[in-house]
Amino acid sequence: MANLYLSMTDALIKHWKANGNAYPRKFILTPAQHEAYVASRRLGIGAHNVDGSTHMDVPVEIAEGTPGVMVAADGTEVSLQ
Repeated sequence: MANLYLSMTDALIKHWKANGNAYPRKFILTPAQHEAYVASRRLGIGAHNVDGSTHMDVPVEIAEGTPGVMVAADGTEVSLQ
């Protein structure tokens, strides 16, 4: 899931640039996406031995039925695909 890590990081950087360095509200991942994300982090993508509760200080929420999104500061959902 290195691609998910990169997608999340890219979305965050774009959000910072567009919103004066404001943080988005959160990321929302499916259980399968989150499991793969945490596994990739433990293998050294970005860092190791993380629990996956945050991505670069942005909370990560787990929910069924999401395509994988970042919730911007204004509440807009941005796809991570």
